Amino acid sequence: MPQYGYFLSCEQYRPAELIEQARMAEQAGFEALWISDHYHPWNGEQGQSPFVWSVIGALSEAVSLPVGTAVTCPTVRTHPAVVAQAAATAAVMSPGEFRLGVGTGEALNEHILGDAWPPAHVRLEMLEEAIQVMRRLFSGEEVNHHGAHYTVENARLYTVPDEPVPIDISGFGPAATKLAARVGDGYITMMPEAPMVEQYRKGGGGGKPVSGGTKVCYGTDRDACVRTVHRLWVNEQLPGELGQVLPSPKHFEQAQTLVTEDMVRGGRVCGDDVDEHVAELRQFADAGFDRVYVSQIGPDLRGFFDLYRTKVLPQLRQAG
Repeated sequence: MPQYGYFLSCEQYRPAELIEQARMAEQAGFEALWISDHYHPWNGEQGQSPFVWSVIGALSEAVSLPVGTAVTCPTVRTHPAVVAQAAATAAVMSPGEFRLGVGTGEALNEHILGDAWPPAHVRLEMLEEAIQVMRRLFSGEEVNHHGAHYTVENARLYTVPDEPVPIDISGFGPAATKLAARVGDGYITMMPEAPMVEQYRKGGGGGKPVSGGTKVCYGTDRDACVRTVHRLWVNEQLPGELGQVLPSPKHFEQAQTLVTEDMVRGGRVCGDDVDEHVAELRQFADAGFDRVYVSQIGPDLRGFFDLYRTKVLPQLRQAG
């Protein structure tokens, strides 16, 4: 049976709101937390983007749940040596396991210092080298590294956990999934696609954890929920590589005119139908996922957590 967790969205909520949601998630019976790592929100309506490592520090004092980033890009905006220090400290502070989820990122967040935004195959090369650097630093040894993309001189982490921080790799296509299977401690993908899980397992992932996430909009008025999703999170239904290459929230706002409310209605769980919520998460379990995270988009957080505490999570666990 999968572990069910809650997905904290830094793009949509202020730090204090994220901490309160984490407390509510623990009380509702969720078993773990994911948290996004962004410099910008996807659009102006979301309106937030706190520094994730500060929020993780507060989470370590507020809840006892395991925490993971979904996901951090350790390649352009932040040097992998700095990400390694942040992740190691988070692991030391966390009362539960801390996992560093990493991916190749989006121009939206990573180009802010004026760096060029590399093509996908170069970003994968950078990610693999970044992982190598971080793993060496997690050991507590002094690291000197002169690679194709990164230089590290006389770097040593003095505050490290007893065990190296597990690194989960995000992948949405065959190349990234292959990398995750070869060098990752786990695999992250956001679509409940059994073939991708199978590729990961057969490619070297074996029994390592596969994690996925989804967003829903709980509310008693289905049409109002559809409008809320269309206003806040329609970016997730943009086609192709737009999510990786558009450089600013205003560009996402322009592109979001491609997605209609009817498209949202057919592509996102909206409303208070328990069976729909259960089915949304169960499809990840059926595809072979070990961990499934869900995020509430709409404003009725109390209603969402009550529904999941009393009906959704018990049904999922009974089925398992």
